[in-house]
Amino acid sequence: MENLQLIFTRLMGQYTEDQKLIEKYYSLIEKKYNSSKRHYHNLEHLSNLFAVLAPCRSLIISTEAVDFAIFYHDIFYNVSRKDNELKSAQFARKQLVPLGIPGVTIELISAHIEATQTHIRSTNNDTNLFTDADLSILGSNPGTYLQYTKSIRKEYNIYPEILYKPGRKKVVEHFLAMPRIFKTPYFYEHFESPARENLLSELHSLL
Repeated sequence: MENLQLIFTRLMGQYTEDQKLIEKYYSLIEKKYNSSKRHYHNLEHLSNLFAVLAPCRSLIISTEAVDFAIFYHDIFYNVSRKDNELKSAQFARKQLVPLGIPGVTIELISAHIEATQTHIRSTNNDTNLFTDADLSILGSNPGTYLQYTKSIRKEYNIYPEILYKPGRKKVVEHFLAMPRIFKTPYFYEHFESPARENLLSELHSLL
């Protein structure tokens, strides 16, 4: 997988030749995602998104918007807040608008980021591919999924078990109640069945 900083530098290079500015922007991203409070929503998560989207990249109409959305979608992540996605989208706008990125691309980036709040079907297939990729961890192998659940628990360590387990159970049941978790044919084919197996296994552990 290509280095994240190289990907970001190439993206930014379409709009600025100021290497110091590019380094400043990336350093801020690195600082946010390397926070000691992050155990899953970190730089590895970003790398995994690029990796999981690679086989279906040809299906994405605006790869630029999706790539920028990957970098900024969890720039704000506070487990006690419900506006992380909105704040992340607003921050992306603040950073990217001054670069002269076309308004239509900015709107796509914001829409992709805000869609991760609900992960519901969008009329934009790029958004669906992006949010499906964001959920692809649910359909990983059992060992990786178990590590994911442990990492999420660490991120929510401000909550005692008596509060965390019912909340997590509700999240798992929400996904299982969906007619289909993954909206696009590619992700449905590759991740739906293992995701349901993983979620059922986790649900049993929460009972």
